[in-house]
Amino acid sequence: MSAERKVRLGVIGSGKGSNFVAIAQACREGNLSAEVAVVLSDVAEAGILKHAAGFGLAARFIDPGKFRTKLDESAEAAYVAALREARVDLVVLAGFMRILKGTFLAAFPGRVINIHPALLPSFPGLASWKQALDHGVKMTGCTVHWVDQGIDTGRIIAQQAVPIVEGDTAETVHERIQQVERVLYPQTIGELIRKGAVKASAA
Repeated sequence: MSAERKVRLGVIGSGKGSNFVAIAQACREGNLSAEVAVVLSDVAEAGILKHAAGFGLAARFIDPGKFRTKLDESAEAAYVAALREARVDLVVLAGFMRILKGTFLAAFPGRVINIHPALLPSFPGLASWKQALDHGVKMTGCTVHWVDQGIDTGRIIAQQAVPIVEGDTAETVHERIQQVERVLYPQTIGELIRKGAVKASAA
């Protein structure tokens, strides 16, 4: 894509931003034919914003509004406007802890992905690594999926298994899943681009 505009990613996260860092590094090193156009967060002091600043990328806190688990209408409009202003081709959720609803998803149809720390459809929702451990399963993992209006119900794009071993705690399981996520997420974005499922729009 040397003569064309690279796929522009809009990354949204609420936490420390380890998956974002993996994606940004893959872009910088040329292992991912994309660029991070903007990073947005619903948490003013989120690590993902600090990491974005370290990469010299555009990064903003946008107040999520009055609800705890979703964006209110004005916040949703602000997020959509910021992503459109950055001309993003793909919205990448990286630890974003709010449910996105119809207005947002309609603004980016078939262009919003997420990574979830479990082998969906098993263990959707919060603390899925702890759910897996508590249920006694021997295998968990992570899933990259398209985002719909449900909670971790969108169509699966890629998965990677992570074993649960004797003596594991919720913390050790989560750390092993995160290590795999940091490889799987940029790889999967790259595959979507190579297959033409995500394309750079005209400059």
